[in-house]
Amino acid sequence: MLSPARLRVLTEVVARGSFSGAAEALSYTQSAVSQAVARLEAEAGAPLVIRDRAGVRPTAAGATLVEHAEVILAQIEAAEADLEALLGLRAGRLRMASFPSAGATLMPLAIAAFSERHPDVTLTLAEGEPEDIAPRLRAGEFDLALLFEFPGEEPELTNDLYAVPLLEDPLHVALPAAHRLASKRAVSLRDLRREAWVQTSARSPCARHLVQACLTAGFEPRVAFESDDFETVQGLVAAGVGVALIPRLALTRLHPGIVVRELAPASPTRTVLAATLPGAAAPPAARTMLLILSEISERQ
Repeated sequence: MLSPARLRVLTEVVARGSFSGAAEALSYTQSAVSQAVARLEAEAGAPLVIRDRAGVRPTAAGATLVEHAEVILAQIEAAEADLEALLGLRAGRLRMASFPSAGATLMPLAIAAFSERHPDVTLTLAEGEPEDIAPRLRAGEFDLALLFEFPGEEPELTNDLYAVPLLEDPLHVALPAAHRLASKRAVSLRDLRREAWVQTSARSPCARHLVQACLTAGFEPRVAFESDDFETVQGLVAAGVGVALIPRLALTRLHPGIVVRELAPASPTRTVLAATLPGAAAPPAARTMLLILSEISERQ
């Protein structure tokens, strides 16, 4: 295989018409230049330069090789410049994904902070549930994802990923404003055992956690409605058709027809995580966004 370093030497020799001129331009010794050309001729299998009283000039093979070398070296320089810009966050892209409630709260703040510091990096954001996002992160469709998990769950969600815990997101109970328990500062799940429930779709982690929490409290919840849109959940609660457990991140906009109360003795909590591919597989922009997300989460 032809060496790019020796191709550079050949182009300098031909451009300057002498070995000494090329040595001076490259800060090489004249011996090193001669050796580089000799090795390149061995790699090419043909003489590349002719030396006579007029100086050094290329053979037909040498002229052809120089013509290609100029293109190759220009492409290498462009690749080096692009790589330097990417590593220095002066170019490139960062493909992100988030579950909806974090996408509406944490991500806008993080994106604004990142864009202010690194305006030349293109950012994209997709939305989905953790169980859908995590496999796509592993497959390389995303560079960074916001996920959540509940205590006691199997760690399959973040297996083979580099995950950084950002914050604890407690679940609170949402009641119709006129509910008999609305005046209490905190309620227990046992207080709600006869209520109809509004929950996220049955396959979602929040729904599974609701069922498990209620079973631990001694009853099976009677689910009346399902929606993965927490604004819809709030609307149904406000209409008086059920109660719901809603994460704090999803309560930034509160429906006027509901009240939110803590659960006693303690509110269930999910851990919000930022995840990337491990090690060098994560681009520099993803590692920088991890730091920004950690900064923002500390202020929540």
